[in-house]
Amino acid sequence: MTQQVLALNNLVISYGGIEAVKGINLFVDDGELISLIGSNGAGKTTTLKAIAGLIAPKSGQILFRQTLSNGRSHELVDKGMALVPEGRGVFTRMTVMENLQMGAYLRTDDEVFPDMEKMFQYFPRIKERAHQLAGTLSGGEQQMLAIARALMSKPSLLLLDEPTMGLSPIMVETIFDVIRQIAQQGMTILLVEQNAKIALSISDRAYVMESGEITMEGSGEDLGKDPRIQEAYLGA
Repeated sequence: MTQQVLALNNLVISYGGIEAVKGINLFVDDGELISLIGSNGAGKTTTLKAIAGLIAPKSGQILFRQTLSNGRSHELVDKGMALVPEGRGVFTRMTVMENLQMGAYLRTDDEVFPDMEKMFQYFPRIKERAHQLAGTLSGGEQQMLAIARALMSKPSLLLLDEPTMGLSPIMVETIFDVIRQIAQQGMTILLVEQNAKIALSISDRAYVMESGEITMEGSGEDLGKDPRIQEAYLGA
């Protein structure tokens, strides 16, 4: 029986008197790649921040591995959640290697260096720049590093917030190739992405968010064929 990794039950998030997220329900099963798509300002990033414990919901529940989240981000990291935030958030004054080591700082096993080599296999570009300061990397290289650093924690749930924003088409393809690879290897992923076409093409299931509400859900394939999605998000 498939285990549920994440569940949002009637989640409401407010900024002042404005409800940014309006009672949404969402779940992610073990090993699934789930996309949350929608236009800018729909509430996707706000939802992801609440899941990661960075902001507190007004009401509703966030269950991570069937345990009620207490909203403390450092404890969620310790329990196996990793967030790659919008804007990457790499440590610019540390080298690539030091960033990867920071990703593994909670680990006590003997597989840290083999896993680092695995990151370099995913992203050969950052291997070439292993001893450079992260602040000297291009935007695409920083995004590679941010994903690799999150994977170094060996998460059971990986949250990706707009990983292709501002990147060239070639870099977008590279990033999504790696996301596809790690999903095929069993990583559970919740992906927030404005590029609906490519997100749906690799997703097991997806949710469509509009004005703080979930308006559609289904398999990535079915939503990709839906005329409403094609008109609103795929330029068809």
